Amino acid sequence: MHSYFKNNVASISFATSLSKVAGFIRQIFIAAAFGVGITYDAYNYAYIIPGFLLIIIGGINGPLHNAVVAVLTPLKRRKGGLVLTNVSIKLTLLFFILGAVVYFNSGFLINFIAPNLSDEVKSIATYQLRILTPCIPLSAFIGLSFGALNSRNKFFLSSISPALTSLTTILFISASWIFRHQNTNSNYLFYSGLLAKATLTGTCIQFAVQCWEINKEGLFRFNSSWHLFKNEEKRILKLIAPATISSGLGQINVFVDMFFASGFQGAASGLAYGNFLIQAPLGILSNALILPLLPKFSKFNSNKDNRNLEKSLISGIEYCFLTTIFFTGFFITFNNQVVQFVFQRGAFNTEAVFLVKNILIAYAVGIPFYLYRDLLVRTYYAIENPKLPFQLSFAGIILNIFFDWFLVGAPTINYGNLSPYNFGVIGIILSSGIVNLIICIFLTTNFNTYGINIPKIILLKKFVLISLACSISSTICYSVIKDINVNGLNSIIWELFILVIGFLAFLIIYFLITKLFGVNKLNPLIKI
Repeated sequence: MHSYFKNNVASISFATSLSKVAGFIRQIFIAAAFGVGITYDAYNYAYIIPGFLLIIIGGINGPLHNAVVAVLTPLKRRKGGLVLTNVSIKLTLLFFILGAVVYFNSGFLINFIAPNLSDEVKSIATYQLRILTPCIPLSAFIGLSFGALNSRNKFFLSSISPALTSLTTILFISASWIFRHQNTNSNYLFYSGLLAKATLTGTCIQFAVQCWEINKEGLFRFNSSWHLFKNEEKRILKLIAPATISSGLGQINVFVDMFFASGFQGAASGLAYGNFLIQAPLGILSNALILPLLPKFSKFNSNKDNRNLEKSLISGIEYCFLTTIFFTGFFITFNNQVVQFVFQRGAFNTEAVFLVKNILIAYAVGIPFYLYRDLLVRTYYAIENPKLPFQLSFAGIILNIFFDWFLVGAPTINYGNLSPYNFGVIGIILSSGIVNLIICIFLTTNFNTYGINIPKIILLKKFVLISLACSISSTICYSVIKDINVNGLNSIIWELFILVIGFLAFLIIYFLITKLFGVNKLNPLIKI
């Protein structure tokens, strides 16, 4: 068992790392080819609906994946294959109808999602959405096949599968650079749909590869009958429904943000680049800090051991603050260097750098509340009390709409802007941070209801001290880096050198100051 677990972890980690590297390179290529221009802006709007189905519904750990793993794992190969085939046919047909509806109403949907876009961007987004609609039925089978393969202990393909789309996008962009000729109307039409065509091609490749692997595992059973294994099918559909609703709630906030962002040129592109930079450390921190704690929470809860649950949760919160505030300070201090090093080449000019670095700062401010909310929500699920997080998800949508609207000037049709605060696209990002903070407050204070006592005042003091340590570290490092940049060379090697040295300097200073303030303890989380 130990060898089995170790081999699977190694396989998943290796494949996931390759996918992340491929995604990173893909984003660099996109930035160089499109910058924050109208084509990439349009793509981000066109991808909202297909992307939700591909990533949330059909992705790894999505509703289809989790439901199939739960139902198929205990079944024998033949029976599992019959259940998978029946469910695949039905869901793919359902998603095909949904795709047809999206295709024939693409213009209306783009106008509904982003009413303030220019006519040119709307036209390109509509064109791209029509190209992407075949991804909708494909997403159903991809999600099901992920689960089917994992139920047979096949993890490598599902973990590396996202890299196929990334590599396809890289190849498409490279080919467009190699074979680009003079701009003609046909060439412009091809280039404006390039990302959508690359995404569709990559999705088709994923579909083909997974069909081959599913067939290799003997899970394709075309001699299935519609009346067989109704109970297993119902179980899968029953598991899919609530998880899809929960996933959909998060996606509604994306719709809301993109709705308000449509009034600002380049906003969608800037949000995509800024969010990409933030998600990498957040994903690492989430896996490193939260995942190891959840089994402990569940164990303590089942044993009615609230004392150790409290200790473990408090340690988790302290580490959450300590690590996230570090990254907040780092991104605020080195925002210009990070954006320049990762993106500034080709079409990604100095104006794009200015936009994205400000977006990165706004995202960085919200990092602590994003991960803290994630920790608290998963804690509620671990102690089997999901009702409050679910209710707050609905409340968060309303709050997000209000703060998005208020922080972009509170625009009205007849009376103009009602709010004096129009922060543009930065306001949309700050809105999410404010909503996460409010939800965190409610989740923290409600622990008393379940007999879990959190020392709120002590944790607040530690949060303030850690933030102060971050501010001091940031001030020192920024002063040094500012002088170095004046005399520095403008090259990618030099930018990398500054980032590496800056990261190490910031880390050392931050570590020493937090130690001095007594808010940097490495023992509690390890001992518990």
